[in-house]
Amino acid sequence: MRVGLMSDPGRVALTWLMALSISGLAACDAGHAANDLTSRSRPVIGSLETPLRVLQMNLCNSGRAACYTGGRAVSMAVALVHQHRPGMVSLNEVCRDDVRVLKQAMSATRPAGGIASAFAPAKDRAGQAPVLCQNGQEFGDAVLVMVPSPTPGVRSVTGVYPVQDSSDVEGRVWACIDLPKRFLACATHTASTNATVALEQCRYLIGSVVPGISHRAAGTPVILGADLNLTSRGSPSALACLPGGYQRTADDAVQNVVSSPSIEVRSRSVIDMQGTTDHPGLLVDLALPHQ
Repeated sequence: MRVGLMSDPGRVALTWLMALSISGLAACDAGHAANDLTSRSRPVIGSLETPLRVLQMNLCNSGRAACYTGGRAVSMAVALVHQHRPGMVSLNEVCRDDVRVLKQAMSATRPAGGIASAFAPAKDRAGQAPVLCQNGQEFGDAVLVMVPSPTPGVRSVTGVYPVQDSSDVEGRVWACIDLPKRFLACATHTASTNATVALEQCRYLIGSVVPGISHRAAGTPVILGADLNLTSRGSPSALACLPGGYQRTADDAVQNVVSSPSIEVRSRSVIDMQGTTDHPGLLVDLALPHQ
């Protein structure tokens, strides 16, 4: 909504009161933010910065784990996308068709643009076949990003970590979307059975995979949404994964949005998923350097 300049002070005050009332009502539809800094308004961004809202979620939707709630987590995620209108969504523990559903939800919030997505199926370490959800679809991690039209050269890159925990039946993976002249968006879910392996996987993604994808443009902004299975107070610490200048915005547990040095973190919200999954959602507002 655009508001024109008005010379009448009374009308100006009335306009601002109406805007504040509307923004307050908009936050009441889905989820409760335990640390709600972003759900009611977008941050003020300077003229040389580009705002990006990131929503990270582990939906536990395989149908095989105790945290599965019959698909309710996906419905909750759709509601959060409609409410918060993120420009990037990173997903863990989803079935392939869940990505289509979330892609449609993002498209509905901003029909003028397109949605780029990347999905990486986890690997069954015994036979290297994709891990399957109970419904027969591939199970894994995904990242989705709003893309202005046209945006040439967009590509998805996925892979399997060379280091895995031998006691984990699930081979861990990563998925990235390379948006030329904008940023690199990635998602991953590192090992839950061995923190040392989780740390090695995180370091491999940020230290080896990311530079290999974005080698054409040094200094490309990088954003990673992830369930790292590492905390800041754990041993090893999640902070040990980060190169100099990188920032970690977290839910005080294992949900993370990691961003490279050129990106400013403006705010975060930890979202109550209302029992639909065993992890909260994490909503982070970033300011990317204008390119």
